[in-house]
Amino acid sequence: KDSTIAMLSAAAQRGCDTWYFGQADLWVRDGRAIARLRPIEVIAEGKHWHRTGDPVVRPLAGIDAVLMRKDPPFDTEYVYTTYLLERAEAEGVLVVNRPQGLRDMNEKVYTAWFPDCCAPTLITRDMDRMQAFLAEHGRAVCKPLHSMGGSSIFVLEQGDMNARVVFETLTGYGQHYAMVQRYLPEITVSGDARILLVDGEPMPHALARMPGRTDHRGNLAAGATGVARELDDRDRWLCSRIGPVMRERGMLFVGLDVIGGFVTEINVTSPTGIRELQAQRGHDIAGQLVDAVLGRVTRK
Repeated sequence: KDSTIAMLSAAAQRGCDTWYFGQADLWVRDGRAIARLRPIEVIAEGKHWHRTGDPVVRPLAGIDAVLMRKDPPFDTEYVYTTYLLERAEAEGVLVVNRPQGLRDMNEKVYTAWFPDCCAPTLITRDMDRMQAFLAEHGRAVCKPLHSMGGSSIFVLEQGDMNARVVFETLTGYGQHYAMVQRYLPEITVSGDARILLVDGEPMPHALARMPGRTDHRGNLAAGATGVARELDDRDRWLCSRIGPVMRERGMLFVGLDVIGGFVTEINVTSPTGIRELQAQRGHDIAGQLVDAVLGRVTRK
């Protein structure tokens, strides 16, 4: 079900040679980005889905495009990787998403650039301020800034005896920033919708991720169920505000998380949902993305 595999298949269908390398296979020597690449071919669905060839060491200059699909945590190693890829970008390689954007647009914090699109949100390391925010709104979602897949997300109500412990855990007793958002009850009815943007343009359907009966999180990795739904007017307005900024800054594949008409996260590292929307609505999102990449390569 992985979106990256869908991208590999779409690229191969368009006559592209596809290669794979990880962070351990990337280095910089005298200012040039070099990688140990393995040719990779998608051959089937299921457990044995690919075939790889012998590794080749070569500068990334000359490669047309590199898709950075490393999942969070967004740690110092992730940041260092963007620096190395930026050296390839300096030699003319198209890197998707753009390394500077990956560094600048933390998936939680970057919502602050669009406050009119978001529910009340607090980013702080001050636990007393978190407690006051919870008292103001009565119910809140608390989460770290660097993780993914619903990891370490808490829902708290005013008077919850565990609230202080949650704040201490997320901030490391006030040493790390964390996020607190007003709880949006619409998640239980309409889910946590993932809207995919390709080169700034929204796909016609969102993937509404419905939490399970015993979990509050709308994340597929946490057991939520994905149901495709058409975009509504509010969705399209949110995309009109955020999409052009993404396109201008070289973020070709972005996922907006929307609950009750409010953006809660802007996913730029490794958005998913391609397979589910393809299965339910027939959209070739991976193909549209590869076409957008090839279009930019041609213009370059």
